[in-house]
Amino acid sequence: MSYIARKGPQVASALGKWAYNLSGFNQYGLHRDDCLYEDDDVKEAIRRLPEKLKDDRNFRITRALHLSMTKTILPKEQWTKYEEDTKYLEPYLEEVKRERDEQTKWEANK
Repeated sequence: MSYIARKGPQVASALGKWAYNLSGFNQYGLHRDDCLYEDDDVKEAIRRLPEKLKDDRNFRITRALHLSMTKTILPKEQWTKYEEDTKYLEPYLEEVKRERDEQTKWEANK
């Protein structure tokens, strides 16, 4: 099965961009999906990521932790831009949730 990560927001707006920049995670070079709370579904989706995406994610998180400990941020040209934020985990997460829902329905019909 082939997965295509969605780039940028579904609906671009000035308010959305303002809120995105205000959140601050982009100043550390993180993507939106890097900041998701890691419940069981997210952990399974991360486990299913291809090694390259997993390595990129780990690098961004490690770099962000280092920057946070040194109380610095990236230069502005290296910040993650609103339009370029790749929602790389979304297709995997949707598949995990679909499978969980299917399993729940299957067990309810036994």
